[in-house]
Amino acid sequence: MNSPFSRRGFLKTAAIGSAATITGLPTFSALGKQANAKMPFKLGVASYSLRKFDRKETIKMTRRLGTDYINIKSFHLPHEYSKDELHAGREEIESAGLTIVGGGTIPMRKDSDDEIRPLFEYAKQCGMPLMVIAPTPKVMPRVEKFVKEYDIKVAIHNHGPEDKFFPGPKDGLEVIKGMDPRVGLCIDVGHTTRTGVDVIESIAETGDRLLDMHMKDLTDLMKKDTQVAVGQGAMPVAGIFKQLAKMNYTGFVNLEYEIFPDDPLPGMQQSFAYMRGVIDGLAM
Repeated sequence: MNSPFSRRGFLKTAAIGSAATITGLPTFSALGKQANAKMPFKLGVASYSLRKFDRKETIKMTRRLGTDYINIKSFHLPHEYSKDELHAGREEIESAGLTIVGGGTIPMRKDSDDEIRPLFEYAKQCGMPLMVIAPTPKVMPRVEKFVKEYDIKVAIHNHGPEDKFFPGPKDGLEVIKGMDPRVGLCIDVGHTTRTGVDVIESIAETGDRLLDMHMKDLTDLMKKDTQVAVGQGAMPVAGIFKQLAKMNYTGFVNLEYEIFPDDPLPGMQQSFAYMRGVIDGLAM
């Protein structure tokens, strides 16, 4: 397989890294840690990015990205696991120095306690403070009931034009209006731009209901199959982080890298390097 990265992008990243080394400036990893200390939000990994790898390899690869935060997809802590198995998996993740900041995306389609309660129980056993969910509008009042019972946040993930319920953030806002503040949205920036709206304006409109973020980049903001490493496409990454800083967003920005599933680490490393550079620039 050919390299997914352009020569221009590779040279740009390499040049910045080399300059840091030559001048004695902090490396990208150090910059990221400095920026995280100054800015209210933190970078994490959506483990869907590493769906072709088992939990052990996923932990190892996440650590190589220099982040302590992971949003767990069921590939790495299956819903079907027993309570003991979930506890063991959680212990394996946490003992490696990672913090589980959420889980999902988790479908919630049937409007019944028998459907929804086990999903909250699953999140509880996994130590998830938040679930990224794919519900129907009808099920949301019942979901809110369990949010109050379990004190676990939920964030509706928008999935673009193909999603008949929640294509964009605005669709979610209309459904959750007046609900408990622990009910909010996970804005996927790629899916959001594909609905034809300004992603920065959408983030601003979401306000306090923004509980989680999925970051990615596209060379064509209207086409799903044009994903590239963050910083290589047309996504207004700096503008997104500026808006988050303006809002005093305190949640996580989790990289969801959906391409090159057999070899995602190079693109994920480049994405983290770019985002850390942007965040460090804002923090100065």
